[in-house]
Amino acid sequence: MSKYGDLIKKAREVEPENQTTINTDNQSSGLAEIEQMVNLCVKVPISQRRYWMSKAKEQGITVTSVIVEALIQKFGEPENQETRKP
Repeated sequence: MSKYGDLIKKAREVEPENQTTINTDNQSSGLAEIEQMVNLCVKVPISQRRYWMSKAKEQGITVTSVIVEALIQKFGEPENQETRKP
């Protein structure tokens, strides 16, 4: 075995005294559950896409953030509702 392999094996054998294992199965953080992110595909002419991407890069923002902002402005955010599980 290589010298690094031996070191890794040795490190795995002994649990350090100052390190304890925490069971997080039944814990809940006070934060809301993070919702799964999905893709939203939109077909646009390539010339416009290139223009918008360059403008976003110049301003240091993402096109995603601009699209999300526009959708929220147009339709608002959904009311508090439970999401369906697939």
